[in-house]
Amino acid sequence: MPQQVPRLLAVFAIAAAGLLLARGVLIPDTFGDLGHYRAAAVDSIAARPVKYAGRQVCGACHVDVEAQQVAGNHRGVSCEVCHAPAAWHASDPMSGKPAINRKRDLCVVCHAFNPSRPTGFPQIDSLVHNPRLPCIGCHTPHAPVPPETPRECGACHGGIARQKAVSPHANLECTTCHDAPQAHRDNPRAHRPTKPAERAFCGACHAGMAPEGPIPQIALESHGQPNLCWQCHYPHYPETSR
Repeated sequence: MPQQVPRLLAVFAIAAAGLLLARGVLIPDTFGDLGHYRAAAVDSIAARPVKYAGRQVCGACHVDVEAQQVAGNHRGVSCEVCHAPAAWHASDPMSGKPAINRKRDLCVVCHAFNPSRPTGFPQIDSLVHNPRLPCIGCHTPHAPVPPETPRECGACHGGIARQKAVSPHANLECTTCHDAPQAHRDNPRAHRPTKPAERAFCGACHAGMAPEGPIPQIALESHGQPNLCWQCHYPHYPETSR
C-alpha cells in the first residue's frame, strides 16, 4: 500500500471527528427543528422590545400625511426611515413627537450622486446644490417634487452627464439625439425619451463628410451592418465600443 493512503485516511478521520465534535458542541440544540436555522431564535426575537410601529400604525392617525406620501415619489419609504423608531409614540402619542431630521446628510444617503444608482433616479452633488441649506426648505419630504423642474438633463442623469462632458460629444445637447417630451421631466419613468431608430441619424455627421475632417467618417452602407450605431458604440462616450 502506498504510504500516502494511510496519511489521507488519517486526515479524513481527523476531519470527520472534528465535524462530529462541532455538531455536538457548537450547533445549538434547536437547530434544524423548524428548518435550517435555530428555532429558538424566534422566541429570542419575540422577547425583544418593539421599536418600530410600522407604516400602517402611523397612517391610522396621520391620514392626510399618508395620502400625500402614497401619491408621491416617497411612497415606498417607511415613515420611520426618516423619523426613527416610533413605537413609543404610537403607544402614547402625548408623550412626545418623533424626531424630524432636518440635516442634509439624511437625504443625501439616497440622493447623493452615485453611478451605481438607476438611470433617472434623482441625484445631486451636495457640495454645489444649495450648500448648507436644509433639503426640506425647498422639498416637501412626504411628496418631494422639485419646486422647479430641472432644465438640465444632468440633474437626474449625473453619471451620463459626467461621462459625456469628457467625450467628443460634449458640445451636443441631449435633445440632439433624444426626443424628451415635457411629460418626461414631470414623470420620467412613465415617459421615456426616444433613441435614434435609423443608421442614417448618426450618418448625418459620420458619413459623407470630408474624411480628413475632425469628425470620424465611415462607409454607412457597409460599416457594422445591419446594427444600429448605438448598439456597438456608446453614444455618450463613442470611443468605447460595447
